[in-house]
Amino acid sequence: MYFRKAIYDICRRNLDIERPTYTNLNRLISQIVSSITASLRFDGALNVDLTEFQTNLVPYPRIHFPLVTYAPIISSEKAYHEQLSVAEITSSCFETNNQMVKCDPRHGKYMACCMLYRGDVVPKDVNVAIAAIKTKRTIQFVDWCPTGFKVGINYQPPTVVPGGDLAQVQRAVCMLSNTTAIAEAWARLDHKFDLMYAKRAFVHWYVGEGMEEGEFSEAREDLAALEKDYEEVGMDSLEEENDGEEF
Repeated sequence: MYFRKAIYDICRRNLDIERPTYTNLNRLISQIVSSITASLRFDGALNVDLTEFQTNLVPYPRIHFPLVTYAPIISSEKAYHEQLSVAEITSSCFETNNQMVKCDPRHGKYMACCMLYRGDVVPKDVNVAIAAIKTKRTIQFVDWCPTGFKVGINYQPPTVVPGGDLAQVQRAVCMLSNTTAIAEAWARLDHKFDLMYAKRAFVHWYVGEGMEEGEFSEAREDLAALEKDYEEVGMDSLEEENDGEEF
């Protein structure tokens, strides 16, 4: 899942692009799509099939909106003196600055993480990096999925557009994670909708094309229910913790 505002901010902050264009945004998104599909095209130590994403990331049918993170996102100028290690790019994936959706995972719990590495990466380094992540108190997983990590390693290094914004690097990682924190994004979307719908802004255009006004209310209720679903997944974990303390 991608939110345009988050990608704009990444281009400004990480790539020093004052006014990002759709080309800048699309090149960044294409890197992510390329990483997700790399195992279909190239060999690697641990290739991940696309069907495994659904198996590993989706615990319930409604909870199927992964948070996407990519690292490193650096410009060519910075790459001359920054060749990041496996541990560093792995750690970067858990920083809010590299997320394609604005939310704070520290306010929620991870259900699963799928780490897709490319380039000069070996399983030993990945194991060490993930072990270090698990020791951080700010990164929490739900109790019913304590391991939480699926790893893919592909030997093909990332390729970039010549003369483009992104630097050519030796290794990169794309993380797809399912976290309850993404409910923050739904809450913001609900709030923006409520402000506009209260004034019936643009509604007449949709009604004029054949939609019924009731469809807006139904969609709003569905999104509110989705927000509640994510909240309940997080609460299940908290309730289990409290039950354990009583005994």
